[in-house]
Amino acid sequence: MGDDTDNILPTLYDYFTADGIRSGLSDQEPNFKLNGKKFKIFSGALHYFRVHPVYWRDRLRKYRAAGLNCVETYVPWNVHEPKDGTFDFGQNDNNERDFSLFLDLVGFLKLAQEEDLLVILRPGPYICAEWEFGGLPSWLLRQKDLKIRTSDTKFLFYVERYFKKLLALVSPLQFTKGGSIIAFQIENEYGNVKEEGKPIDTAYLEALKNILRENDIVELLFTSDSPTAGFQGSLPDILATANFQEDCAIELALLKAHQPNKPLMVMEYWTGWFDHYTEKHHERNLGKFDSVLEDILMWNSSFNLYMMHGGTNWGFYNGANIFGTGADNAGFQPDTSSYDYDAPLCENGDYTDKYVVVQRVTAEYNEIYIRQPPPPPATFRTAYQDLEITEELSVNDLISQSEEIIDSKNVISMENLDINNHSGQSYGYIVYRKENIDIKSGSILKIEGRVCDTVLVLINGKLVSKVFESEADINGFGYWRLKDSTLNLGTENYFSATLDLVVENFGRVNYGKLYQFNQYKGLWQGNVLINDQVINDWKIVPLQFDKKWTGSLSNWRTPTFAPGPRLYRTSLNLDSESISDTYIDFKGWNKGFLIVNGFILSRFFKVGPQQAGYLPAPFLHKGDNEILIFEHFVPSKRLCFCTDPYFETLGDGKVLRS
Repeated sequence: MGDDTDNILPTLYDYFTADGIRSGLSDQEPNFKLNGKKFKIFSGALHYFRVHPVYWRDRLRKYRAAGLNCVETYVPWNVHEPKDGTFDFGQNDNNERDFSLFLDLVGFLKLAQEEDLLVILRPGPYICAEWEFGGLPSWLLRQKDLKIRTSDTKFLFYVERYFKKLLALVSPLQFTKGGSIIAFQIENEYGNVKEEGKPIDTAYLEALKNILRENDIVELLFTSDSPTAGFQGSLPDILATANFQEDCAIELALLKAHQPNKPLMVMEYWTGWFDHYTEKHHERNLGKFDSVLEDILMWNSSFNLYMMHGGTNWGFYNGANIFGTGADNAGFQPDTSSYDYDAPLCENGDYTDKYVVVQRVTAEYNEIYIRQPPPPPATFRTAYQDLEITEELSVNDLISQSEEIIDSKNVISMENLDINNHSGQSYGYIVYRKENIDIKSGSILKIEGRVCDTVLVLINGKLVSKVFESEADINGFGYWRLKDSTLNLGTENYFSATLDLVVENFGRVNYGKLYQFNQYKGLWQGNVLINDQVINDWKIVPLQFDKKWTGSLSNWRTPTFAPGPRLYRTSLNLDSESISDTYIDFKGWNKGFLIVNGFILSRFFKVGPQQAGYLPAPFLHKGDNEILIFEHFVPSKRLCFCTDPYFETLGDGKVLRS
């Protein structure tokens, strides 16, 4: 549409509210009605916590320019209540917590309305979303006998406390109160938790519905599941919606039969897919994407594109899957930091051919004439000059500057450390240190059970476990796949030595049956032994890499580049005129993560498929920008940049560029 036409047409909000607001979204007829007017929902998922807030408006405007009239988002509990009873909705002034800038949910919801988009809100408490622990806070695991995602009163106590805080903020932003939110989801794909021979806990869904209503949520409620999986995650008086990627006719026919007099809604039409480490990057055929979207609309169904724009699993917030039916970490599959998803808008916000499809299809099937903005210009990116690594800190240096060291007879999980106001450790690394130990030549270290999730073994600060070389190494000592793993500690005799086991939380599982949410991290499934003798009396050191602590680190040394875990430092100096988006190239590095100006940006692991980390310009500033790189094994002596993402799986030689 041209500018002259747009000036004549009403906005979306004007169209639906010009005569006053009398009712919200209704599902009482075969077509949705909003404030009494027929409404076809063209929605796209955008997770505010996966996109830098400086770019929220850009992404929202791109949604509206594609012909979408609605944006959908989850709300992750774990970032909004990071410690038991401590809430963060992005309105803290001290800025000590690096993730706070992402958490102004109210600001995001208001911005969506400014950009002429309605909102579908999916508050959980569980969201899946390939997000760490499905959005659940890890401190729940400290509560004895608490049963997550059930009607257990212990679990519901914490859910209700959190929801009271959350819903008090969003209640005034409901459509019938003049705001943007037209619908709320109850939980998320709850039908998937069903185990054979066990009834599903519908009392849990009823309890969540009641909590929403008791906290002044008046808009339409709904559930979402794949119809072919049954409707056991739904409630009889609540709108059921569909999640799928293929077989549109089968899925929507089942949904129509389930509730014949209600509108059809595809709450998740999967535009692409997410990546696990060791996989090839997922790409979905454009023709299939187009044809299924056309089929959805030919069924007179509304839709939500999951994802329209994926964004990034910042820091340590990537989720994981467990392959198979086990619950002991054997089939652990961590997700990459990139959540590109092969969506219509790339991780960096670039337009794709799928975006053009969305524009065309929404224009063809739109039944109302409203104002639509032109697409915003693409964002420029720069490959900055290579940087030399200038300084390093060893694990011993980091431990010497640790804020807390816990004495414990046995190894225990991260979550059960009595730190963070009795909330335990949620993310990062944990070091199990045994001091003044004699280790004979040829000694065998054994870790009972499985590591959760990777472990590096150091004696007197020197790496004695294997340097990672290929994916086959994941089947051996140091990784989650091997149970009761053993390591020969070498031919040297050690006296009064220091043994360090550096363990990484590589992401808690976000999807599965209820028994698979046993998500403790660290060493906790058994003892640590040397030559079959149990080792006791450990010093346990949490390395959480929070912003305040990493900003206080001192005593940096000239880099030795010796094998083993170290934190490296370099600096990117920028003029104010030259700041733009970029990618950090993982070339030459093995495994670890990046911190930029105190913010934990991305993990890296050379098995791929992700081989570069997206660095938005708003994380950078004029002058010196500190970049820290924690490397498990052997570092590069420089840090490089590139302008585009690239995906490569180690060993197959195939590169798929976005």
